[in-house]
Amino acid sequence: MYKNNQTIITEVILLGFQSSKEIRIVLFILLLIVYVLTLFGNLLIITLVYYNKALHTPMYFFLAQLSLSDMLLTTDIAPFLLYTLLHEGGTMSFTGCIFQQHIFDIIESTECLLLTVMSYDRYLAICNPLHYTSIMNELFCIILTIISWLFSILTTVIAAITIAYLDFCGPNIIDHLFCDVSPVLKLSCSDTFWVQLDMILNSVPLLFLPFLIIIISYTYIIFTILKIPSNTGKQKAFSTCSSHLMVVCIFYITLIVIYDLPTSGQSLTIRKLVSLIYTVGTPLLNPIIYSLRNKDIKIAFAKLKNSFVSF
Repeated sequence: MYKNNQTIITEVILLGFQSSKEIRIVLFILLLIVYVLTLFGNLLIITLVYYNKALHTPMYFFLAQLSLSDMLLTTDIAPFLLYTLLHEGGTMSFTGCIFQQHIFDIIESTECLLLTVMSYDRYLAICNPLHYTSIMNELFCIILTIISWLFSILTTVIAAITIAYLDFCGPNIIDHLFCDVSPVLKLSCSDTFWVQLDMILNSVPLLFLPFLIIIISYTYIIFTILKIPSNTGKQKAFSTCSSHLMVVCIFYITLIVIYDLPTSGQSLTIRKLVSLIYTVGTPLLNPIIYSLRNKDIKIAFAKLKNSFVSF
């Protein structure tokens, strides 16, 4: 295809990890195991929350939504990444590349908002327990979840539209694990100012404001916990939000390392490894953190296991 005497690319080549065949096979096996465990772990969380009435609370409802987004995220990235490991790179249609990047943006934006909603839930439960059940009722939880997904979809659709107006004339090689926005924009021969401006503007309601709300929520939570006279009461209050706090820290630390730290001193291999942890590793860690540190999840899993054994 030609436009204004420039070749418009119709497909891209994702290089993935460039290494020896033996290393790529090892990475393929490890990634396949992580992918299967991620799907199993998050599906288990969703199943436990759905079937166990003791988990029919706002905190676990939002946890199930987070598990769903983690499953979608790793499914968006892992399958083609596995293909590139077997074939030393892979070819994808440019439309498919943009679609993968768009789905990735939607899910990541939704996770930012869901983590914010979960921090607000913990704030109400610890700092305003008398009004918690009246505020965080079932309808309000559903509304917050729908708003999180719809707002993420609408804002990223605007970014996708601005990208659609760009001309992409190559080269069509992306030295990355998946079609992330930065390597995709490097393929464009158009001015990307408006796309980058739109990304900066979107980061305010999707990244910085949620992060600020999380910081404020946990500031109030910490001060409230410190006012509890007994150590047992402090430990019990903190245990209800410690898992969420760990997930938030992992999510934002990897996000900052990938997108905010200078890239001049980083090798491509290091950036790919960090991206791999962010896109595939984190969705596996979330159910592990919640299952290992949460008594309610452990009890629900034991009941589910016993029901299968007795059956």
